[in-house]
Amino acid sequence: MPDQILVIGSSNTDMVVKAEKLPAPGETVMGGTFLMNPGGKGANQAVAAARLVEASKGGSVTFVAKVGNDIFGKQALDGFEREGINTTYVQTDSDHPSGVALINVDASGENSITVAPGANANLLPEETEAALQSAEPGALVLLQLEIPLPTVEYVVRRAAERGLRVILNPAPAQTLPPDLFPHLFLITPNETEAELLTGVRVVDLATAEKAAQKLHEMGVSNVVITLGSKGAYLTTNSQSGQLVETPVVKAIDTTAAGDCFNGALTVALSEGKTLADAVTFACRAASVSVTRMGAQASAPYRHELEPLLSK
Repeated sequence: MPDQILVIGSSNTDMVVKAEKLPAPGETVMGGTFLMNPGGKGANQAVAAARLVEASKGGSVTFVAKVGNDIFGKQALDGFEREGINTTYVQTDSDHPSGVALINVDASGENSITVAPGANANLLPEETEAALQSAEPGALVLLQLEIPLPTVEYVVRRAAERGLRVILNPAPAQTLPPDLFPHLFLITPNETEAELLTGVRVVDLATAEKAAQKLHEMGVSNVVITLGSKGAYLTTNSQSGQLVETPVVKAIDTTAAGDCFNGALTVALSEGKTLADAVTFACRAASVSVTRMGAQASAPYRHELEPLLSK
């Protein structure tokens, strides 16, 4: 199988204010710390994959997205290129600003978030075609749900027609057309997303198994339900389910841990690892990411992961 990875999704700039309390309607809260970080689920996953892929062995990561013709878009492109990501198919939109997220965080870690998707909401189905045409049969396509659903649907169907393997991370949670599921190679919901898709409230392994079986019945061949610090539940059409545990670490920031997991999982599969080994690899990467602050900044590099994998 080719090592090529195509990530199609969103790129945002996160603007974070950390203060003692969240403002009530009409209230101004003084004090606090301002941080500005690159984000967006698509971009987070592309960066995580790029840091783990073995370029020396032919692995590559291509990102398909749309940014505004503004300072945020330019900074995002510069960041992708520094990470070694192929940005040929990252388009600049002169009519819409880059996506931004305004995030307030209080002293206890509670937050309130407002997202203006900007150019992300204008990534059209036909604008992904050239990238899909460039991918060899067997290559992996990683998708999320922060771009328009018609674009997601188009990519899933066209990728399946071309013999590409589609991994869908169904986040943020939303309902999906039933006829989409049979075209997926793998779906990776968390507990909340699995419940929305299946109607099964996931609270333990038994309910994770039930939700996974529902997804199989809907047509998905392979299912990974992420369970936070407990690990991930993997099941396929041909094998019974198993829990892959996450290493015990002291977490300080879980931001984008799921994105790191998905990027790492895709890299491992691109290298021909079994699903079980790929999920183990992804759990290791995510466990490192939660010990660091930030979204893209927390994603580990391959050399940082190798000692953990040898244990």
